[in-house]
Amino acid sequence: MASSNTRVRNRGHLLTEQRNPRTRGLDQMSLEQMFEVINTEDAALPGLVAGAKDNVCQAVKLVIEAWRQGGRLIYVGAGTSGRLGVLDAAECPPTFLSDPAMVQGVIAGGDRALKCSVEGRKTLPTPALPR
Repeated sequence: MASSNTRVRNRGHLLTEQRNPRTRGLDQMSLEQMFEVINTEDAALPGLVAGAKDNVCQAVKLVIEAWRQGGRLIYVGAGTSGRLGVLDAAECPPTFLSDPAMVQGVIAGGDRALKCSVEGRKTLPTPALPR
């Protein structure tokens, strides 16, 4: 059985951790070439988002129904996705005048992980919350 450190290092099987072949050599390109590569990759996003329209709308409807019944939206994530969830939750009250309890964010590794990478928290077998 692999140790937890080995599991953290060997993430190549995850799609989100694989190299994008179109950006190989990015560090060796001119600034203009980098811009073109990144801009081309970014241009693919609207079509991908449009393709997820039905799923996104269904998710929003579920959240609205939960709010109507007194529920909350809680983002739970690790790494960048956790940071973005916490950030979005923090922005809801000033942007939408929502009750801060309605949307909350939880990040693996706790508050420390908001500013510093806490590698491996999402893969540890221990509970996310202290007892």
